[in-house]
Amino acid sequence: MKSYSYQTEVLKDYLLADEVIPYTSILCGIFMCKMAYDLTHLVSSANLKSYASLTKIQRIEWNNRGMSSSHAIFITTMSLYLVFFSDHFKGPSMLRSSNISTFSLGVSAGYFLTDLATILWLYPSLGGLEYVLHHSLSLCALSYAMLTGEGQMYTFMVLISESTTPGINMRWFLETAGLKRSGAYLINGVVMVFAWLSDTVVAYIIAFIDVALHVFGLSQTIHYLGYFLTGMQPLLRVCFHVHDPSTLSCIMEQVCCLDKEFYTALPPSFT
Repeated sequence: MKSYSYQTEVLKDYLLADEVIPYTSILCGIFMCKMAYDLTHLVSSANLKSYASLTKIQRIEWNNRGMSSSHAIFITTMSLYLVFFSDHFKGPSMLRSSNISTFSLGVSAGYFLTDLATILWLYPSLGGLEYVLHHSLSLCALSYAMLTGEGQMYTFMVLISESTTPGINMRWFLETAGLKRSGAYLINGVVMVFAWLSDTVVAYIIAFIDVALHVFGLSQTIHYLGYFLTGMQPLLRVCFHVHDPSTLSCIMEQVCCLDKEFYTALPPSFT
């Protein structure tokens, strides 16, 4: 037992050594994606009859969205912890970093790299040019923050908006499974709207205010690329969410009540 314990400590010290954290964390992110993809396939094929009737591309997207939800849950949890509950970013917020924050960014970069490769391989079945642009910009911002240690707190503030991803994916799952007229579809949509308004908008407002108060005065101490990415990534993410048809259509459907057929088909207890 002592031998195994020693080997575990050696492995942990190696994986979390400062100089190798970016590379090991990216590999961990890719491995996590593979596990989530395969687990989604196993669980869905064993428990959902509608899964077998899907086309090959639909099954790939189904599994890919399961992978996406797993990453969203992980990075949202880490972002909330690091920004609001930990003491890793006390002091000059633009220049502070830690092993755990760098590792978390690397895992997220591994996901975006995996998902971008999948989108490009099956282009345009899993997403158009806006997804390629979104993932490419996200990779640039994540890689810069991970490798330089600059602007990590603001990167995590923006990543809190990933909390809406599981709701978007669940909406697609229910619609693909033929459950668009179910109560679960309506409840998921309402929860997603509140999550989008509370998490995304609030996180962006906090990020914009903090960037305006602290970042612009540090333009002489950080690289111009970091200055640009830190100031622009919240705005770029807002533009993507507004353009993203999944988010926008759900908000329009639930808040503005545009989908009349959906609402008239609900049982009286849901109307």
